[in-house]
Amino acid sequence: MLYVTLPYEKTRKASFYLAMEEYVARRLPAGDYMFCWQVKPSVVFGRNQVMAAEVDTAYCLANGIGMFRRKSGGGCIYADEGNVMLSFVTGSDDVHLTFNRYIMMIVLMLRQMGVAASATGRNDIMVDGRKVSGNAFYHMPGRSIVHGTMLYDTDMENMLHAITPPGDKLTRKGVESVRRRIGLLKDYVHSGTEDLKEYVRHTLCEGEHALTHDDVAEIERIEQEVYLSPAFIQGKDPRHTLVRRRRMDGVGGIEARIDVKGGIIRSIRLTGDFFATGDVDSLLNGCLKGVPLEREAVAEALPDRLDGIIMNLGKDDFVSLLTED
Repeated sequence: MLYVTLPYEKTRKASFYLAMEEYVARRLPAGDYMFCWQVKPSVVFGRNQVMAAEVDTAYCLANGIGMFRRKSGGGCIYADEGNVMLSFVTGSDDVHLTFNRYIMMIVLMLRQMGVAASATGRNDIMVDGRKVSGNAFYHMPGRSIVHGTMLYDTDMENMLHAITPPGDKLTRKGVESVRRRIGLLKDYVHSGTEDLKEYVRHTLCEGEHALTHDDVAEIERIEQEVYLSPAFIQGKDPRHTLVRRRRMDGVGGIEARIDVKGGIIRSIRLTGDFFATGDVDSLLNGCLKGVPLEREAVAEALPDRLDGIIMNLGKDDFVSLLTED
């Protein structure tokens, strides 16, 4: 695996590094690549999440916290200079294998550092029952991207308030409960974030790929056109007549916004912190547009397996979500 480097040091927005992942995946030769990055205080929410439901935008604006959307699924995260962010790009088309490979790679690296880390649930790495790393992925033809955060010494107050919607005010008891579930690597290792990044580089990588100034210019173009686009950050909220939601073990939370007329499905959009492993929009509006919103009709229109499109999603659970009040 090669470690990707930039031609000069500069603190950039999260949007730049998200664009950098995409550039590496689309433009660099086949192989495995990794790089670390740090940002000023930012929230980064998943592709399928509704910004207003995940972020206290007023708090973020008042406290200089950037707000960005990524192309991967999963939940909203907070990042700052006390986090080390990791990006892994590989040529594998097997999303499940790639994700598990990445998670175990980081777990084993932390264990080599003397940290008793373990993989838990869909995407978390835990130490002493507390989360120190959350991770997400997305797939494009011929390439997979996995990225995540390692919590070293993050600003817990900013984290707790920035990613909590205004209507869900945190009580003192709630804040303390969240703190008990979040771990910081500074409590388990004696090195700082720079040492941590160097450890990642020299433990997991066997060489480097140095990006040029021309590469950076192209990354900046992608950043401006995609990741800093207001339309991308805000996301779409198409018209709908029904909203149905459910949290499913191993899948996450899914909210279905369904536009129905005369009992017939006109469109569906899914939001939530699930992990998409295929083209969700094509599934929904290719298979279900024009189908009666009835259990038997929906079940007949859908393919037998859905876990290749949304990780761990069972067909019966999805049909129930759409058709049961």
